[in-house]
Amino acid sequence: MIARFLLLASVAGTSIITPSVFAQEAAPSAADGVEQTNARGDVIIVTARRRQETAQEVPLAISVIRGDSIEATGNFNVVKLQQLAPTLQVYTTNPRNTSVNIRGLGVPFGLTSDGFEQGVGIYVDDVYNSRVAAATFDFLDVAQVEVLRGPQGTLYGKNTTAGAINITTNQPTFDFEGRAELTVGNLNYKQAKAAISGPLSDTVAARIAVAATSRRGTLYNTTTDRWINEQDNLGIRGQLLFKPNDNFSVTLSGDYSKQDPECCGTVFVRVGRTQRALTRQYDALVDAINAANPGRNYAASRNPYDRLTDLDSSLSAGNKIGGVSAKVKWDIGPGTLTSVTAWRFWDWKPENDRDFTGLSVVSKSQNPSQQDQYSQEFRYNYESQKIDFVVGLFGFKQRIDTQGTEQQGADAVKWSLAPSTDPANPYNRPEVLAGLTATNTQYLKSTSAALFGQLSWKVTDALTIQPGARLNYDKKSGFYERIVTNGAGQVISCTPAPASGTDLAAQCGVYQPQVSAPSDSAWNFTYDFNVNYKVARDILAYATYAKSFKTLGINQNGLPLNADNTVNYDAGTVKPESVNHFEVGLKTQFWDRRATFNLSAFRTEIKNFQATVNGGQFGTVRGYLANAEKVRSQGIEADFKVVASERFTAYANGAYTDAKYKKFTNAPCPPELSGGTSQPADATPDYSQPGVPGALSPRQCDISGQDLPGVSKWAFSYGAEYNIPVTLLAKEGQVYLGVDGNYRSHWNSNASPSIYTEVKGYALTNFRAGFRGEGFDLFGWVRNAFDVNYIDNLQVAPGNTGLIAGTPGDPRTWGGTIKFSF
Repeated sequence: MIARFLLLASVAGTSIITPSVFAQEAAPSAADGVEQTNARGDVIIVTARRRQETAQEVPLAISVIRGDSIEATGNFNVVKLQQLAPTLQVYTTNPRNTSVNIRGLGVPFGLTSDGFEQGVGIYVDDVYNSRVAAATFDFLDVAQVEVLRGPQGTLYGKNTTAGAINITTNQPTFDFEGRAELTVGNLNYKQAKAAISGPLSDTVAARIAVAATSRRGTLYNTTTDRWINEQDNLGIRGQLLFKPNDNFSVTLSGDYSKQDPECCGTVFVRVGRTQRALTRQYDALVDAINAANPGRNYAASRNPYDRLTDLDSSLSAGNKIGGVSAKVKWDIGPGTLTSVTAWRFWDWKPENDRDFTGLSVVSKSQNPSQQDQYSQEFRYNYESQKIDFVVGLFGFKQRIDTQGTEQQGADAVKWSLAPSTDPANPYNRPEVLAGLTATNTQYLKSTSAALFGQLSWKVTDALTIQPGARLNYDKKSGFYERIVTNGAGQVISCTPAPASGTDLAAQCGVYQPQVSAPSDSAWNFTYDFNVNYKVARDILAYATYAKSFKTLGINQNGLPLNADNTVNYDAGTVKPESVNHFEVGLKTQFWDRRATFNLSAFRTEIKNFQATVNGGQFGTVRGYLANAEKVRSQGIEADFKVVASERFTAYANGAYTDAKYKKFTNAPCPPELSGGTSQPADATPDYSQPGVPGALSPRQCDISGQDLPGVSKWAFSYGAEYNIPVTLLAKEGQVYLGVDGNYRSHWNSNASPSIYTEVKGYALTNFRAGFRGEGFDLFGWVRNAFDVNYIDNLQVAPGNTGLIAGTPGDPRTWGGTIKFSF
């Protein structure tokens, strides 16, 4: 891994075409109020430990990405951030179903449930965003992003077992300043940003920022004759700072973001044989539907990279995100008291095509949600010559309401029912399932409170011991009700079980009424211990052990069924995760601090890992939580950056991550071992006939030893910049050239790894060139310059038909940007 890493570093170091991915200077945001200039190299101020210090002084693995670096590389939201931080994995099928993981851990990969907590905390100006979907907004006037790896529960309000993404925005200033930015590109890409800040009086300053982004979609829907998976984003943020003196300040903030694209569609990727009867697998089902509709001759494009789809259901990814907060800081002697009060909302209005085809199998699928969250954090930071500490109290309350509708279409009988030649059989009567509708009503109430703290004892000038602890209480209660109506609008009941072969039996095999009200609460005590030693002025070694947890979960989206088709109420709650984390690291600077090299090695073991599993059929819930007995993630990470001169900078980062299910004996089976008649309940599972139609299917699979989904073993990012001073059009400035890139090795996108959902590794390369001077920057850019074909995500279509759908990554894009500031 080190050899590969150093090779990339040397490649970057000899490149003369580079981007300003990491700024040469490290001027902190205006809110820092600290002058940080160092002609010899890079000094970056962070607040990872709730106090200002340089990144090299923090004894934990941390990636710091400046706002101008994010803009330069086109990574304008959390989803794109992984291109700059190799240890970060972000996968999305739509804003709600977004997984943000660090080192392979955080959010269970797959369909999202409101009933669990995320393991990667996302904070914007100290405000916790409880759902990943509520943090998919465009970065707006961002000063810096810190990606902290490993458990952070003794420093941050909400417990996080895998890490935290700490986003800091630019703050109001008492000096008048402003900036504007305009970008245009192919695919009708347009992005405009503006921010202005200044004093309203001697004690009051204000800042307002706006951004709008639009882009044509990347997939063409032949059914609707329009491009889909577009971008249509608008955001605004306003801040008001009251600072009567140097010891006291109040910052009021408000923000609102709106996304309204026609999104998020998929394309046909492949068909993989399952154990379902061959007449009930994808190709045979399409043939049967075509035969029942003379002249139809349905056929999907089988090349995912021609970017053609034929989805026939309405698509939408309407997303409204916003909130207000009040941050009070009061310096009291040697310490600072901070209060952060916040309310945030998230309004999600989706429409999906759940069968992933142009056939009318599922004609409607939508689950709009509304979230309100309230949080209050009190924190006291104390600093002295020998002792530093932070102690905090955190309270959190959340409610999420969801109203779901899913409806069967005219082709559902041929897709979901066993073939029959009897004209009276439901299989030959489309009206039996057409219009069959499941209406879901659900809510989640979540309450959390915590007392946390961390102490730094400077035993000597070189040795520091740093213990931390957290006491946490969580309570969750939910409600789920599914009402099923037939095509005539009549409510149906599946109790007692209807006679086989009847219309009602066919309907109950697709949707069953269900009511559940899971509820649980738990106390947890966790702690961590860090020892760090300054070997020399610019060499810091550290070791950390953390005992952490992820709180209990509840299955909020409905419960799976037992073998006798009854509801499995035992699956209503999910045990908390128990986490043991070990890490050692080395942080170094050399060559008069022009070069930085950091290395970390980690091992994280989790008992009762909360995994998302899938039922497979339309008639069961699509995804629910279950506990895997044990998971382990271990690896090595390296970060290198060099400021060779005012003319040249370069960086290269690498990560090796080995994340596995150490023990998961009752996992759902992958599609190649699903769909057939179940093996006897007392039989030893037989895995010897994957993809054999008609073979008996195991009731569950032992996937112990297999890789966690969504994790590439190898990931790299690199970049550099070379500039030349010139005078152009009477303007003094720099002409610069840049390159940045990233690589990820293959990974699997199914909770139980499947031979059909293996995503190939890929490498992306971006170039840019421009001219910048005092107060302006003009450059052209090309992203995915070599037009690499790659897949962002693969999904297994429900029904065990063998259909695999996916989302191709962005093709080559190009454009130009102009920025002004004063």
